[in-house]
Amino acid sequence: MRTWEFENRPVIVATGTVGGPFEANGNLADDFDLLHGDLWLNEDSYEKAHKVLFEEASLRATEKAGITKEHVEFFIGGDLINQITPTSFTAETIGAAYLGLFGACSTSMEGLALSAFIINHGGANCILTGSASHNAAVEKQFRYPTEYGAQKPPTSQWTVTGAGVSILKPEGEGPVVTSATIGKVVDMGLTDPMNMGGAMAPAAVDTIETHLRDRNIDASYYDLIVTGDLGHIGRETAMDLMKKHGTEIPEEKFQDCGLMIYREDQPVLAGASGAGCSAVVVYGHLLNRMKKGELKRMLVVATGALLSPLTFQQNETIPCIAHAVSIEYGGGGQ
Repeated sequence: MRTWEFENRPVIVATGTVGGPFEANGNLADDFDLLHGDLWLNEDSYEKAHKVLFEEASLRATEKAGITKEHVEFFIGGDLINQITPTSFTAETIGAAYLGLFGACSTSMEGLALSAFIINHGGANCILTGSASHNAAVEKQFRYPTEYGAQKPPTSQWTVTGAGVSILKPEGEGPVVTSATIGKVVDMGLTDPMNMGGAMAPAAVDTIETHLRDRNIDASYYDLIVTGDLGHIGRETAMDLMKKHGTEIPEEKFQDCGLMIYREDQPVLAGASGAGCSAVVVYGHLLNRMKKGELKRMLVVATGALLSPLTFQQNETIPCIAHAVSIEYGGGGQ
């Protein structure tokens, strides 16, 4: 069994989402708490701007929860930059006990799963969790500085500039976390860092099928099953794999955060990606839909490609992972 079921139903009492200029022109602009007009955020480096995104999202969440940062007992999060330094500097600002994570673009649900587990078993009363990415900072590290203007293939994806966080408590008003399925590494031998969706799709399928099997349910239990960052190619690959395995999920019910955030006419090639992608889409747009009554149950499956610039340069394959969290809305916890 790789699935935890949370009988005490930890509650997401507040969220915070911050985005950049490209996100301000996207499909989900109205679901952000704060949007910036440029990538610098009044800082002198993109990495410092990355940290500011995370800090702002975290402080927005505490404000919306009606608490100060001093009430946060644990901060659990991560990002894509070397040694997750933007998250660590944010942890310094928050001042809570800190657990830093690296799950690449799966980090948002890795953090939510661990936070819900701790809350469910009485390990804390207030946890702040989330993830962030910055287009210029991440592209510079994993591919080329955007200033180079390097041409990208149609399989590549656009890194989101954004940070999304949530605050979990044992009780309160808000969506509840009912279960989580922890992913395992799946590596199908792909080596192309410009095709992350294709590489991550098998990991997403493995986690979805494991979740349904562990809980003894089928896909009809959920109003929405949403992956993080598979994009056009990865989503199609995942659907093909599930059909081959006999896992039936209607196409309209199986969506992807990387295909929601931007408009079709924005030049994002195969879709969006980044540790902040699923974080801002879930903690902004999708939870807002839940609160409006449009969704009652959803399974969020955040996917991550666990490569580094070094492993790519050494011709290693791309190990991938996906973590799934089920969120339901219908009142408070406990």
